[in-house]
Amino acid sequence: MAGQQFQYDDSGNTFFYFLTSFVGLIVIPATYYLWPRDQNVEQLRLKSLRRVHGRCLWYRLRLMRSQQSIIPTLKKAALLFGWAVFLLLAYKVSKLDREYQEYNPYEVLGLDQGASVTDIKKQYRLLSLKFHPDKGGDEDLFMRIAKAYSALTNEVSRQNWETYGNPDGPRATSFGIALPAWIVDSKNSMLVLLVYGLAFMVILPVVVGTWWYRSIRYSGDQILINTTQLFMHFMYKTPNMNMKRLCMVLTAAFEFDPRSNKEATIRPTDNVEVPQLIRELGNINVKKKEPPFCYPYSLKARVLVLAHLARMEVSEDIEEDQRFVVKKSPALLQEMVNVGCQLTMMANSRGGFHAPRLVSIENCMKLTQMIVQGLQESKSPLLQLPHFEEEHLRYCISKKYKVRSLQDLVSLKDSDRRSMLRFLGEEKYDEVMAVLGSFPHITMETKLQVLDDEDSNNITAGSIVTVTVTLTRKRMAEVFEKEQESTPCLPVGEEASTEDSVAQGDSSKTKVKVWQSKAKAAKKTKQSKKKKLTKKKPLPLPATKAKQANGSASGNDVVGVVKEEEEDDEGSDKGSESEDGEGNKDSPSERDEESDKQSDKQSDTEVDEIAGDDEEEWEALQQSIQRRERALLETKSKVTHPVYSLYYPEEKHEWWWLYIADRKDQTLVSMPCHVCTLRDTEEVELKFPAPSKTGNYQFSVIMRSDSYMGLDQIRPLKLEVHEARAVIDNHPQWDIPETEEEDEEQEDSDGIEESEEEDQDND
Repeated sequence: MAGQQFQYDDSGNTFFYFLTSFVGLIVIPATYYLWPRDQNVEQLRLKSLRRVHGRCLWYRLRLMRSQQSIIPTLKKAALLFGWAVFLLLAYKVSKLDREYQEYNPYEVLGLDQGASVTDIKKQYRLLSLKFHPDKGGDEDLFMRIAKAYSALTNEVSRQNWETYGNPDGPRATSFGIALPAWIVDSKNSMLVLLVYGLAFMVILPVVVGTWWYRSIRYSGDQILINTTQLFMHFMYKTPNMNMKRLCMVLTAAFEFDPRSNKEATIRPTDNVEVPQLIRELGNINVKKKEPPFCYPYSLKARVLVLAHLARMEVSEDIEEDQRFVVKKSPALLQEMVNVGCQLTMMANSRGGFHAPRLVSIENCMKLTQMIVQGLQESKSPLLQLPHFEEEHLRYCISKKYKVRSLQDLVSLKDSDRRSMLRFLGEEKYDEVMAVLGSFPHITMETKLQVLDDEDSNNITAGSIVTVTVTLTRKRMAEVFEKEQESTPCLPVGEEASTEDSVAQGDSSKTKVKVWQSKAKAAKKTKQSKKKKLTKKKPLPLPATKAKQANGSASGNDVVGVVKEEEEDDEGSDKGSESEDGEGNKDSPSERDEESDKQSDKQSDTEVDEIAGDDEEEWEALQQSIQRRERALLETKSKVTHPVYSLYYPEEKHEWWWLYIADRKDQTLVSMPCHVCTLRDTEEVELKFPAPSKTGNYQFSVIMRSDSYMGLDQIRPLKLEVHEARAVIDNHPQWDIPETEEEDEEQEDSDGIEESEEEDQDND
């Protein structure tokens, strides 16, 4: 058996193969993930947004960053250097001699495969005369020629070559290690051990430990765990949190503490700038001694947020810190919403403490809008538009126009709008209209049902109710100069009246109530159809009775009544006689057959109607299951539409909160769903358990923006809860025999009994 030899690469050939592969494994993925994207595409995108978003702070910062940043250039240089090294190593490897070649004596002699012995001897004689060392030839080449001649003419050598691929017989297997020999040289052993120990015992543990320590400090949304615990403590402590208290809790987050976050900074100039801003802002609870609200980092963050909401100018020294605080705030407020939902779920399931009030969670959503737009809560939503100032609002809220919201401004005719905004020039007016036209216009459609139930439209106590909300986004420009039809969606804060006014005539009678949805209308039509189908048909009355009925309806005096009674008696006699006559014509069996046919037809129509309803419900259920499966498999991008925000320092995309609430009790009915993928149309399912008591309930489906003020919507939702059906303990379809033998035995016993009865009859 051939032996085995292990040897290190003294020439470095195999090491170059290893090094080339290693460099390629690093350079190729790094190029795919780190190569800077085409700057022309980004420039074209920014150019397309310039007309609308040109005045936004994030837009101007993005342009400056793209012009001044050298990071893309450094990335390109590093990647190009890596590719140069990779190509150099590949070229080096391509020039290396192949050491492991299959030995072929015919190639050495320059003959074709299967040449005759005569041709081999002749070729060998010619090559010997040419390459013999005595005649000035190459000795190594002549040795290979002689060896090839021997392999083809000597029987033993030829058999070894055919069997082992070598004329000399089997040889030892050689394994080359792709490391140069100097690495295992005894002279360099200490240096190699030092490098290995430093790499695997110091550098690798430090890198892994640092990564692990940083990762465990953050949640899945990249929020510090300590910040989440802080929010939970104060939301539990203050269930009813007003806006001022909410700002204090927000700015106490550990993301703004330099000891917990290296991005946060405390500057020496803060001792001068922050007190000056405090004097300009006024009362912001500076003297409050409750930690951590009294800490310097919390006070600074609170001052910067309030200055941003007031649209105050700050010095360049703390402007960067203000941008950092403002950028972090929406994500922190989303975490506060999540914490409020968790506390609500804990209160509903365990009890023992009060859940946060609905106003606390909604204040978090409102504060997000305020921070993105840089507006205080009491300010008009019209100030989100460019060129609008406080003194301009008096033109809008005049008695003639009464424009207080963006919807009011959109609903005006172009002539009235131009007249109202005459303080703007032509260019500014066009810019305002372009910005207003880019704002979102959302329509909501709701469908109420109980999935996985036989009667999906019947809501029973304790059942899981699913409200499917379909959101459709359009631009405000698509609704310019259109009449505002009466829609069930109302601005938040305006509850729709569910009572019909009597003084509006016939038109008010046909008007659909606000809370009535398409699902309920379909349910009513189905119920009316079923009632019509199950209602018995009245028997045809004789003509005399119909005439008598008309005559009795027209009678007004006593004499007429007496006459009608007499006629009724006579008519009854005549009717009985006519009925007897008709009965003589047809036999009773024929009448029974006709009645059976009518009942069969009626039952068939009822069965067909029920079967059609079942098929529709089954198809709807299958479609909902397929939608859910697609939603689980698909990964939608959160890049929707850029938000127009004059004072927000980072590009923000339109996201929405969607939830169901009981505004009367100030509680959440379903947990808020953060819709981050609404580009054109999105379907969202909100689930919640139905109340345990029967009756009528009035809830609200609420949609709130996390970017714009004044675009929130509310749709009243009426819930009629019925008593749950009793569970059937015993049902004939559940009486199934355990084995087939029991069925056979039962059939055999039945056959024996029948045969015994026949025998008795014969006897």
